[in-house]
Amino acid sequence: MDRKEIEEKVKNFLIEDIEVDEENIFPEAKLKDDLGIDSLDFVDIVVLVNNKFGFKIKQEEMVGVDTFSKFCDYIEKKLS
Repeated sequence: MDRKEIEEKVKNFLIEDIEVDEENIFPEAKLKDDLGIDSLDFVDIVVLVNNKFGFKIKQEEMVGVDTFSKFCDYIEKKLS
């Protein structure tokens, strides 16, 4: 799966499942501040990533992952 596919999948589940406004999603969008993702949303995101990408997010690996782009980087790294 290439980077574009990863970004598209993440963007789609953020819009459809987490109800983030599409216009707020851009590479440097802060997950918490710009996209409004809170701890309850993150629980849903863990499940969505497991279902769509086949791995579990580990909280300790998410340190410093604070933007849409960094989140996609994390997923890309886990898939490679």
